[in-house]
Amino acid sequence: MVAPGTAIAVDAMGGDHAPREVVRGAIRAAGEQPGIPLILAGDEVRIKAELAEAGWNGSNIEIAPAKCVIEMSDSPVEGLRRKRGSSIEVATRLVKEKRAFSVVSAGNTGACVAASTLFLGVLPQVKKAGIAVVLSTGDSKVVVIDVGANVYSKPEHLIQYGIMANLYAQSILEVSEPKIGLLNVGEEDEKGNALAKETFALFQKTKLNFIGNIEGNEVFGGRCDVVVCDGFIGNVVLKTAEGICEKLVRLFHRALHEAMAALPNGVQLGGSIRTAMTSLERNLDYAEYGGAPLLGVAGGTIIAHGRSDARAIHNAIRVARRMGEIDLNSRITDELCTLST
Repeated sequence: MVAPGTAIAVDAMGGDHAPREVVRGAIRAAGEQPGIPLILAGDEVRIKAELAEAGWNGSNIEIAPAKCVIEMSDSPVEGLRRKRGSSIEVATRLVKEKRAFSVVSAGNTGACVAASTLFLGVLPQVKKAGIAVVLSTGDSKVVVIDVGANVYSKPEHLIQYGIMANLYAQSILEVSEPKIGLLNVGEEDEKGNALAKETFALFQKTKLNFIGNIEGNEVFGGRCDVVVCDGFIGNVVLKTAEGICEKLVRLFHRALHEAMAALPNGVQLGGSIRTAMTSLERNLDYAEYGGAPLLGVAGGTIIAHGRSDARAIHNAIRVARRMGEIDLNSRITDELCTLST
């Protein structure tokens, strides 16, 4: 459980629309949950200006000054080394120092992973942390892990990803018995490279609800609740899915606009169609699902999309808060310790 008064640290300078959208997202979250304070790490002058412009007069947001920002174009490790006292470092150190239980950032993903690994370390028994992202399948959601934290994976890493994502799906998405699939080039047991074959064999020895190999076209088919893969493949899946979703929404908009223009009662139909389109966009929008947790780190790290607006930041903070409330890290540690004995 989250200790009373323990805060969530937010990298106020991370992301394409920082600090404005980050601050506004934090204000939404602070108003929704006044019992858990937020600490905004970044340029104190700019953050104060954004708070004032938004009319914030609450007491559960404070500022932790940071000297600089690690940009999206910076090398993660080199950026941390050269830009000492960056907003992501300050925010992550707040977790290390127990002033906060989680950090949220829409900044450089590699820097987030590197800072968390360097300053927080991993949980007992965890070999590698993995980024888990929630994607919509239409009627349900699927957790894909890893989507970029570790591009050189071993079978034992993928097994732990499956265990951690299984607990995340149970605790956060409330799926009672998640079905877990291993992303591969075919469904047959013997398919894939050495990594896939060894991982498949190890999954079969666990008590997880492992349904076997799945192919890429099944990721969004609703067949499983958790998809396990290495970070290289997972990142390709994530970026491809984002691109397709954005393209589909644009195509639907154009097609519907043209169809309505050709109909005599197009004006009357417009309201209903716009409502349907809004529903579709929200279903596909990454902002609806908050940030992606870096599962396995000793502390909490939520990585939000670089294009996050206030709604996305608000939802990322909500996910961080929920993970603290259910003490997901203790569940992960207990599960992995049980398997090792």
